[in-house]
Amino acid sequence: MNRTYTVVTGTVGMDAHVIGTKVVSRAFKDAGFKVIELGMQTPTEEFIKAAQESDADAILVSSLYGMAELDLRGFKEQCLEAGLDRVLLYLGGLLGLTRHDFAEDEVKFKKMGFDRVYPPETDPKVAIEHLKQDLADRDAKNTAV
Repeated sequence: MNRTYTVVTGTVGMDAHVIGTKVVSRAFKDAGFKVIELGMQTPTEEFIKAAQESDADAILVSSLYGMAELDLRGFKEQCLEAGLDRVLLYLGGLLGLTRHDFAEDEVKFKKMGFDRVYPPETDPKVAIEHLKQDLADRDAKNTAV
């Protein structure tokens, strides 16, 4: 990375499972990112406000209580309305109320506007490498225009 990228992390909605987002935040800090940690039970509006105020490059949302679809309905549209069209959206966790085929969740949340979607067992190093590549691709596309 040629510059320090900024990410916003937090657990969405009424989800109080904060350990996962703390692990992710620490891993991204250790990888050289500036991390804005929102903690648990974060409304979507706070993610957007923090991304605007920090000129964030990505929003990393965690949800382990199974209500992500409800909590994040319209989130991409809210981000676009707020001028965050270049901000990458990542989501990870236990995204449904019951265990089922993760591929279904991945398709659903990508249709909702998330760039990457991860199951709860994902090593943060995977998301870090994906984000580095996605940011490089985004920056290359922006300089080519």
